[in-house]
Amino acid sequence: MAVANGLIRVLCVDDHRLMREGVARIVGVQPDMEVVAEASNGEDAVTQFLAARPDVTLMDLQLPDTSGPEAIRRIRQLDRSARIIVLTMYRGDEDVHRAFDAGAMGYVLKDTISDDLIHVIREVHAGRSVVTSEIQQALDERARRPALSTREWQVLELVAEGMRNKEIAAALGISADTVGMHVKNLYTKLNVHDRTAAVAKAIRRGIIRIQ
Repeated sequence: MAVANGLIRVLCVDDHRLMREGVARIVGVQPDMEVVAEASNGEDAVTQFLAARPDVTLMDLQLPDTSGPEAIRRIRQLDRSARIIVLTMYRGDEDVHRAFDAGAMGYVLKDTISDDLIHVIREVHAGRSVVTSEIQQALDERARRPALSTREWQVLELVAEGMRNKEIAAALGISADTVGMHVKNLYTKLNVHDRTAAVAKAIRRGIIRIQ
């Protein structure tokens, strides 16, 4: 992708204004980069991408309205050459998988932003995917773990809402015994022994999000 005026043009998508301002400062002091557009939610991210046509997009995962992965997927459908880096606080293996599956080429944790961000922007702009050892470890761990079925995922979300088995059964139109079977499967797959631990691990891994 060509660099206009010798600068890598960056779109920053984050729902926190201070984060966007911080990224703009970090990027702005680089001699070969500039932030050309900002967005605070997933819908606006798509709009700003089409308007600014940035060389690299920085995308948070947890956004209002449209999630980061969904915004990535939509942008990539509009432009297969779009180069997108996830910039997030979430390091769960499901978060990482979801981002790369949507089409991200890099993944930077916000607590390492000062060390990694500029390097990753340059690498991704050059067409190279960037997977740090920590992120690769998360992907490898996910590959070794048993995947949840769609129904198990639905049950898990309702467990996280505090529903008991009978309430979950009514909500999903299945028997309480079937719900109990799914809950036991969740314990096995998540390697936990109770509902609280199952929800905690699912949140930590990025399988579910509590709004």
